[in-house]
Amino acid sequence: MTGRPLRILHVLRAPVGGLFRHVADLAEAEAGHGHAVGLVLDSITGGAEAERALQRLVPAAALGIHRVPMSRHLGLSDFNAVRLVERLAREKNADIVHGHGAKGGAYARLARAGALRVYTPHGGSLHYPAASLLGLLYLNLERLLARRTDLFLFESEFGRRAFGEKIGAPRAAARVVHNGVRPDELVAIAPDRDAADVVFVGELRRLKGVDVLIEALSRLLAGERIESAILFGDGPDAGAYRAEIGRRGLSSHIQFGGSKPAREAFKRGRVLAVPSRAESLPYIVLEAAAAAMPMVATRVGGMAEIFGPDATALVPPEDPAALAEALLRTLEGDGAVRTKRLRERVARQFTVAAMTEGVLAAYREALAARVPAHG
Repeated sequence: MTGRPLRILHVLRAPVGGLFRHVADLAEAEAGHGHAVGLVLDSITGGAEAERALQRLVPAAALGIHRVPMSRHLGLSDFNAVRLVERLAREKNADIVHGHGAKGGAYARLARAGALRVYTPHGGSLHYPAASLLGLLYLNLERLLARRTDLFLFESEFGRRAFGEKIGAPRAAARVVHNGVRPDELVAIAPDRDAADVVFVGELRRLKGVDVLIEALSRLLAGERIESAILFGDGPDAGAYRAEIGRRGLSSHIQFGGSKPAREAFKRGRVLAVPSRAESLPYIVLEAAAAAMPMVATRVGGMAEIFGPDATALVPPEDPAALAEALLRTLEGDGAVRTKRLRERVARQFTVAAMTEGVLAAYREALAARVPAHG
């Protein structure tokens, strides 16, 4: 049993962002190892960009790509989504149903299909404060679903600790398998001649600390220490950030670049700012490190796991003064050696190949534990 090809169904909500990138890389690599892979995703979000990304996955998805409406929060559509996952798992004779994120994890574990139920939180419910109303709801749901989980896969040691602190120690097998970058991403890039001083790439929402970055940039611009910045991405708070930049009279200095692939966005700046209030193991940091992009990041989530011995360079979250100072030092050339070391560290330890091997080994171990020993 340990050597036969597996039939794996990945379940997630939105076909966008780092979580989708993780699943797409993993699914393609698993298919490359000879396993049959399928995906179940939300049919509402993503737009044309998601459609193009999913089309690229079609050759790897022997079990098909299936879409159904999935609401961000609890809703009636959840019942249909669970039924679809359950039906597909049975029809496709899935060995593994691997749920990603809060919604994908819930669907994978509520479906009754006899497959191994695997859960990777990717932050998800763990980002909610335990004292908040939504936190109380979702963390209690996580405790109930934990009883229906055969294997937990965390993308960072931080995620594993946070789960233990907020929900409780997993009763089932639990492993940490770090996210990874592809070989083509381990090619250094250089900034364009007209690149801005600072660039941000990510979702425009409070969790990502964009408001803190705007304050830090405002201080640097007021002191004439920098000239320009570009914010790439979109999100629920984009309008508020545009209004704030306009209110400060900084629209000619801080521009919005829309959504753009990370490596293209990196070329438009000299230093990447990652001012997040919370993260698990962010792909944007791995991608920037792989591209030898100088960056300033906050000490949250699994950032220190990526930076390793250079984690002392991380700045505290919600501290615009510290962020501004670190950005200025990096623009002046401080950290060049650190950037080189970080790229070498990512090339050794944070690759898609290592991620896939770790996930497959954990699947095999959990499947073997379900089979009674013979002899």
